[in-house]
Amino acid sequence: MGKSLHWYLRRHPLLYKIRYRLVSKKVPVSTIEKFCYNTINKKKDIPSLYFELNQSIFGDNYKNRTDLKKAKKIAKWLKNNIKGGPGLGKSSQNALIKMLAGQGGVCSDLAQVFNNFCVINDLKVKEWGLKIESKDSNLRGGHSFNEVYSSEVEKWIAIDVSKSILFYQTNSKQPLSVIEMIDLKTENQEIYFTNFNKKKQLDEDRVRDLYFTPNSNPFLITHYSNKTYDTFLDTLGFLPESIIHGLIYLTGNSYVYEFPIITSKKQVAANKIVVQEHHFSI
Repeated sequence: MGKSLHWYLRRHPLLYKIRYRLVSKKVPVSTIEKFCYNTINKKKDIPSLYFELNQSIFGDNYKNRTDLKKAKKIAKWLKNNIKGGPGLGKSSQNALIKMLAGQGGVCSDLAQVFNNFCVINDLKVKEWGLKIESKDSNLRGGHSFNEVYSSEVEKWIAIDVSKSILFYQTNSKQPLSVIEMIDLKTENQEIYFTNFNKKKQLDEDRVRDLYFTPNSNPFLITHYSNKTYDTFLDTLGFLPESIIHGLIYLTGNSYVYEFPIITSKKQVAANKIVVQEHHFSI
């Protein structure tokens, strides 16, 4: 029996490829560095459910935490309270409700929810994706993760909420930004990752496959208005997700995938990248 029309409209790979090409572009690294999710998305635009749950995450022990510790606290709470499952394609409040009820949630859902918790906690945040060229069907869908700004060390720090990991250069205790990771990978330098969530077991091979293969290319997700997407997804929820995203694109309110332009001419060789896994929790 053939797949339904609804499946083709919502999940067919061709629709994803078309959308990907429409919203993708290359930009200078300086443009990447300037962007911040919080500039477009204000506290007043975040659904009330996030504020209600924030007390469950932090309790009364909040003010003395560093930016990175706040980010890890949010990430661990989400990972430990969300079972995961199919992608949702819902508004930010409905997605969070379903995720907490054990009804789904992939890496991109976690990354988007994490964005909003960062906003209400005054943490500057970005959302990234990985475009992976691979014959492996488990990798072709890519991956989503985040970056938060630490005012203590005055830099952006890459954080993967769904994997509960941070990235480091060998012999350094300071976490890497995404651009630093790209540079180190391009130069075939060593990178290692750490698991900051002792309640979750890390699939080291999966992390390597996602981040450290030669054809894994990060892109920044910009121009995403949580309020705009919530309005469209709630109002037109009876339509397939691909149609809703198409309408948002036609109105000029779509997100953009920005790939940083890397000037280095060196080629990445997968067999020269050494990834060491070290577990610790704070």
